[in-house]
This record gives sequence, C-alpha cells and structure tokens, in this order.
Amino acid sequence: MVDVLLGLQWGDEGKGKIADFLTPNYDVVARFQGGPNAGHSLEINGMKHVLNTIPSGIFHENCINLIGNGVVIDPILLRAEIEKTIAAGADVRGGLYISKKAHLILPSHRLLDAASENAKGEQKIGSTLRGISPTYQDKTGRSGLRVGDADSPEFKALYQKALEKHISVFRYYQFDYEETLKNLESEWFEAVEYLRGFKQVNSEFFLHRQIKAGKKVLAEGAQGSLLDLDFGSYPFVTSSNTISGGACVGLGLAPKYINKVTGIFKAYCTRVGSGPFPTELNDDMGQFLRDKGHEYGATTGRPRRTGWLDLPALKYAIMLSGVDELIMMKADVLSGIDTIQAALAYEGCSDEEQCPFNMQGTTLTPEYKSFPGWQEDISVIREYQALPETFRQYIDFMEAECEVPIGVISVGPDREQTIMKK
Repeated sequence: MVDVLLGLQWGDEGKGKIADFLTPNYDVVARFQGGPNAGHSLEINGMKHVLNTIPSGIFHENCINLIGNGVVIDPILLRAEIEKTIAAGADVRGGLYISKKAHLILPSHRLLDAASENAKGEQKIGSTLRGISPTYQDKTGRSGLRVGDADSPEFKALYQKALEKHISVFRYYQFDYEETLKNLESEWFEAVEYLRGFKQVNSEFFLHRQIKAGKKVLAEGAQGSLLDLDFGSYPFVTSSNTISGGACVGLGLAPKYINKVTGIFKAYCTRVGSGPFPTELNDDMGQFLRDKGHEYGATTGRPRRTGWLDLPALKYAIMLSGVDELIMMKADVLSGIDTIQAALAYEGCSDEEQCPFNMQGTTLTPEYKSFPGWQEDISVIREYQALPETFRQYIDFMEAECEVPIGVISVGPDREQTIMKK
C-alpha cells in the first residue's frame, strides 16, 4: 500500500512537518521528485530542522527513508545535509537508502543554471541556481549521470563527456566558468565517493519488495502542484512532475499500488520567484502574512510573495491528483485579521475550465468572498471543537467548495501543534 503526500499550491505548504507527523503510521517514506531546491522544515521539541533531499521520516526510528529515482542529487549538498542530520541525532546511515537511478547534479549544472538565468534578464524564472533544471534537461536529453554510474571504472570519462557539452553552452553564453568549476570539482568527486558509503539500491525492486512484504509506504513530493512541469503556471514551473502521477514514475510504481492521496494547502497562498499569482497582496496585509507566517525560504531565505487563498487553483490541483483528504497549514497566521478573503473564481473564466491555458501575461481578476475573522490565538488549541466558531465556518465552506474533507489542521510549526478534525 502506498499513500501519496503532496503540496497543492506553489510549494512551501509545510509538507515536511506533515510527513514527519504522519511517519509513525508508515514503514517507508520515499521522496519521488525534485532536488535540493526544496526545503522541508520540521520543528521537533522546539528545534528546527531543514531537509532538502533526505525524506522527512529520517528522525523516526525503524523507518526506511528512500531517495527515489525521480530525485536529482547534488552530492556536495547531500553530504552536508547528511552530516548535519547525523549531528541532530538521526540514524542516517541505518535509515537512508538512495536510488542508483537518481540523477546527479554536476558542478557545471549549477553554473549552467546561473548562465541561463543571467541570459534571460527580466524574463528570468526565479531559479534557486542549484542546477535542478539543467540536470533534468540532461536526463531527458539522455546525457546525464546517475548515482549508480559512480561504480563504473569509466565514471570520470563519463563525467568529462558531459562536461564538454556544458562547456560549449558556457561559450555560447560567454560565461566565465573555469575558476568556479575548478574549485567545485574536487569537492564534488569527494562527495560522490562519500555517498558510496550509504545504501544504494535498485529502488524500484527494493520498494516493490517492501510492498509485497506488507509494508506501508508514504510517497513524499516536493515543491507544489501549481509548479508541475506539465500542469503548472508554465513556464514559471519546476522541472519535474509534482502531482500524484509523479509518484509512479519517480519511484517505479504501478498506479494500482496508489491507495490514498493527501493534499496540503496553506490557509492563504505564497509563491517564490516569478510567475502569475492572481491573489497576490502587495500591501500591508501581504507583509503581515509574510512576517507572521515567517514566509522566507527554508533553503534560500528568499522572501515569499503572499496572497489570499485561491480556490480555483486549489480545486484544479485537487482534480489533477485525485486528492482524497486535505490538510490545512498555518491557520494560526490568520488569527487577528478582522476580515479574511478567498478567491472563488476569476472574472471571465467558465465554470468548466476555471484555470486558463496560459496564466502568464493574462490579467486575472479574482472574485472574492469575505469571511469574518477571529482574534483568538489558535496556536495553543488542540481540539477541533475548541476552535473559534468563525474559523470552523471557514473550514466548512472550504470543504463544501472543494468537495474534499479537511482531516488535519496545523496551528503552528511543532509536531504537537496539529489538530485532527475527525
């Protein structure tokens, strides 16, 4: 049995906390896409931990944490993350498994990212410059290197062949790469060797053995559904499939093994980088949400754009992934606001197709519904019936509008600040 956990907005929904919260119900937590541009924040007993590539079940004993074939890995960053996580008390050597088919982010991929963004000027995507997109491009172009390639005696020759292709691109962009690349290369090869000391597996066979043995698997996504390469706000998207279907190809699973899909959304919206954001608030309320919600990137520190909840986009993401249950995050951030708003539709868009083909370059005017707010500090509440009536009415409306139950409500970053609705 495999359950899928994913974000339903533009990322940063709080997937890390929820994966950590749900892990005691599972034997395996498997990450199925994305790279170290995804920062999953966990707060355990008042201590904050940020994971970029390691699955979010790593702080639980007797849990297998699998980095799947759909993930792209920067050996330098993963080594640093492993060492930091070991120092925090996690059994990484015993609990972490890495797919041999996962692609490697080369030092030149990071430089290609920078060269490409520089060339775009004002049209830049807002990349984290961690080499994610160039790595996925080489993957689809059949010229990438994978974790298992490090076992080959021809590994350095394979690396050099990939590098020569990248150098031709640097020359096209007239990008100065030589000194930076030289400084990164030795550290990168050392990190590749370091990772060989961990359990590297043919993850599709490994995972199917776990399923056959009756183990429960949680497939963990990164980024958010509205950044999906095919169905997100293209071209301002990530480089992988972030919807539930991505779990099948990112882990080597047949669809018949998918049991339940849980979607996470914030009580409001945020977005990092460029791209359309119909409900964005460029005012004092937007800054209030940013500051109270600590809306700064866990990995990059970048301030996030903020706005009201966008129901057309949320329902679109629910449809794409066949979501069975919703989890609302950061509800506590809305405490103290007199009137809360949520977009019900965009002007001029039909009920049948609420999200247009191309959101970029299109002025979408949201049609809002207002809700009375609440002044109580709900971060200290642990029972659903103890929540303010106005907040419970807000929940009831969301469930009716989305036609999916909200099973969990997060009222703070710690594991304990979580309310089970049912």
